[in-house]
Amino acid sequence: MSLAVTLTRAQEGVSAPQVMVEVHLSGGLPGTSIVGLPEAAVREARDRVRVAIQATLFEYPARRVTVNLAPADLPKEGGRYDLAIALGILAAGGQVPRKKLEHCEFMGELALSGALRAVNGVLPALLRVRASGRSAVVPRANAAEAALVEDLDVRVADSLAEVCAWLCDKAELDSPQAAAWDGAVGGPDLADVRGQLQARRALEIAAVGGHHLLLSGPPGTGKTMLAERLPGILPPLRASEALETLAVYSVAGQDIQLAHWRRRPFRAPHHTASAVALVGGGSHPRPGEISLAHHGVLFLDELPEFDRHVLEVLREPLESGRIAIARAARRTEFPAQFQLVAAMNPCPCGYAGDPGGRCHCTPEQITRYRARLSGPLLDRIDLQVEVPRVPMEDLMQARAARDEDSATVRARVVAAREHAYARAGRPNAELVAREIERDCALGPHERALLARAVDKLGLSARAYHRILRVARSIADLDGAAACVGREHLAEALQFRGLTS
Repeated sequence: MSLAVTLTRAQEGVSAPQVMVEVHLSGGLPGTSIVGLPEAAVREARDRVRVAIQATLFEYPARRVTVNLAPADLPKEGGRYDLAIALGILAAGGQVPRKKLEHCEFMGELALSGALRAVNGVLPALLRVRASGRSAVVPRANAAEAALVEDLDVRVADSLAEVCAWLCDKAELDSPQAAAWDGAVGGPDLADVRGQLQARRALEIAAVGGHHLLLSGPPGTGKTMLAERLPGILPPLRASEALETLAVYSVAGQDIQLAHWRRRPFRAPHHTASAVALVGGGSHPRPGEISLAHHGVLFLDELPEFDRHVLEVLREPLESGRIAIARAARRTEFPAQFQLVAAMNPCPCGYAGDPGGRCHCTPEQITRYRARLSGPLLDRIDLQVEVPRVPMEDLMQARAARDEDSATVRARVVAAREHAYARAGRPNAELVAREIERDCALGPHERALLARAVDKLGLSARAYHRILRVARSIADLDGAAACVGREHLAEALQFRGLTS
């Protein structure tokens, strides 16, 4: 029979739809055609595959070769289909057996020598292969990603010749070495920060609940230092979270280090970044910084210096945890469950409110500067903290007992997060309305306090819910698993006063 079928996976965001490669050999003038909505790199596969087959000492059929990539309405791009196409041609010509083809999926780009080259998006593809119950063969250069997927029979190969020998039962293909986490959280230590007790407290609360944080203060007061130390006090990624995050990195073509695969990402784009760089996009949609920070921290330094349009595109993913990129031919969705930490100066010169009287900005200049940040965006930031200048004598002193290191703070954060996961299965910042009513119940005195604060500060319904979530995180830090007390609510309220 001159028809053979092999299986592979396409790349569409972080999903990986299955592609069936159908190869048919027929009479007529020798030639190869690839159909099924292939883009340029896929159409060029006919030349790469032909030379690779010949370099592997197989015979390329001197017949009419038709390759159909189904489903036909799914755009196909890249060199990821080369290996599946080559094996389909060899199987259709009877040069390799078909026995293993129907139970295995193949991904890899072919060099002209027959060697296999790495392709992007292997990790999300292998997760889908595991769900289907099949096995997989990928290039050895993708072994780091393949090692992360447990309970999957995945093999790695260096060349087309090795894969053909395995199909003919003449050799075995290696399995990737299982991923091992070094246990280190990494990042700079919180003990390096002197003073700033209120900002440190806000950082710890943000870590407990996954809350967004805004730090405002003069230059050189430690805003960036504090933000860079947030990943070090966050709990390590759970295995499922780490796979979701690394799937984004795989699609983006980023390197994956096995020893650090459960570390939380920290992304800090420059304030000149475009909207596409921040949220993703392009003619072939790629993930942006907010998706690369999935389950991690996105740090925006000098927040008012970002283009206002760039900041406004953050409003939807801050609420939904996802970003949908629509183009004329396709719609792609990427995860974006990130924790926003932003830093800003209080005025254009940076010294408004400084005791030294160094600020000479007019009230109009300060108002215009702060107006660069829209109300709806600020309304989505749970904790808003002033970071004042630290006295020089405090900076020159040796580390004090109050300057706790990251390991000490992280132990409290992990214990408090366990309360949240035991109660709702998610961080407090992700609680929905029904869970807020259940887990953030207030007594009559607490309700009266919150009602007065909402009325006095003119807070929105969104801010009301965010205050309750923050209060719940503070209660978890205090070990108050049953209820949110007046002191927890009062502390949560004080973190809304900066931009109200």
